[in-house]
Amino acid sequence: MQPGKRMAILFGREDRGLTNDELHRCHHHVHIPTNPDFSSLNVAAAVQVIAYELRIASLEGERGPSPQWGTSWDIDLADARETELLFEHLEKTLVGVEFLDPDNPRQLMTRLRRLFLRAVPDRVEVNVMRGFLSAIDKVLARQPRITGEETNDV
Repeated sequence: MQPGKRMAILFGREDRGLTNDELHRCHHHVHIPTNPDFSSLNVAAAVQVIAYELRIASLEGERGPSPQWGTSWDIDLADARETELLFEHLEKTLVGVEFLDPDNPRQLMTRLRRLFLRAVPDRVEVNVMRGFLSAIDKVLARQPRITGEETNDV
């Protein structure tokens, strides 16, 4: 976590957790290992475990940064709005190149979100990706659309 940046921790409902849409908006997921015979925690217990882990991490941070966050970033990390715009752009472009079938998306965008968010992109990296996608979009716009109908021009 970058100093001065805000972060949210979401806890699901006790009876059913978070919805898929809510999970997709999260940048990282946490799994609290439990005894398989008693595999669920109530929200209060989950909050206690996460608060404890955050406290331990903050104490370790006083001793020095962890490897993933140890790099001193020269540019601010991308915020949630910027990454969400990247994912919307990525999805639109993947549909445009016919890599993603919007009628049968399966878990493609979920997997790509997890991949990109593990990288912890900064603002410039997100902008580079969006520029890359815009370049693809421009090439697509110049291409004639194939309608699936064959013509028999002689």
